[in-house]
Amino acid sequence: MTLRQTRTILLTLFAPHSTCQKWPGWGYFLLMITEPAIKRAVTFVDGQNLFYAVREAFGYTYPNYDVLALSRSICLSHGWRLSDVYFYTGIPDSADKPSWHHFWSAKLRSMSRQGIRVFSRPLRYRIRPVKLPDGSTYTFRTGQEKGIDVRLSLDVVRKAMKNEFDVAVLFTQDQDLSEVAEEIREIAREEGRWILVASAYPVSPTTSNRRGVNKTDWIKIDRSTYDACIDPYDYRSESP
Repeated sequence: MTLRQTRTILLTLFAPHSTCQKWPGWGYFLLMITEPAIKRAVTFVDGQNLFYAVREAFGYTYPNYDVLALSRSICLSHGWRLSDVYFYTGIPDSADKPSWHHFWSAKLRSMSRQGIRVFSRPLRYRIRPVKLPDGSTYTFRTGQEKGIDVRLSLDVVRKAMKNEFDVAVLFTQDQDLSEVAEEIREIAREEGRWILVASAYPVSPTTSNRRGVNKTDWIKIDRSTYDACIDPYDYRSESP
């Protein structure tokens, strides 16, 4: 049996509580990983992904979540100490949708005052054709997020490499982030650290997508939990 095969077997048997490290000139040895008694947690919230999931699950028609309250609730229920909150969203152009542009601008300012680290980008617009039943084609202008998932991924990996959390909670169901979870797992193995990656998302009888991000622990948010974390202020009430 080769050293690589031995390392693979040991990792399978003992992960995630142990890993194998190579010491120059000595080969591989088993390194026990200690689960921290106090787990530092950082939440990473994909604002648009969370909103669409909430709309399907609970029927709310605008982003009425209180990100800080929701992060605290999830971490408290698992015994984690919340140390930081990151929020990401695209914002509609003011000329295209002035009311929603104002809504997000006001909501993000409020988040920043709470100490939430906010990252936003303007939506990029493109013309999309739709085939109508009569055979004709209708075109409309739609906005799309660009770079949000990339920035979120970079922040998760960067903070993991700087040892700034023990638990990363991703408020999203974007399966592209499964690669991030795998990368964090590799960082934990290489550095002999205990790191957990979880994905949190709303569920109800009307929810069609009941899967969290692959390669993460899944945390399902029920209606009572979500309703206790609704932002009491409706930024739609402000005029642009």
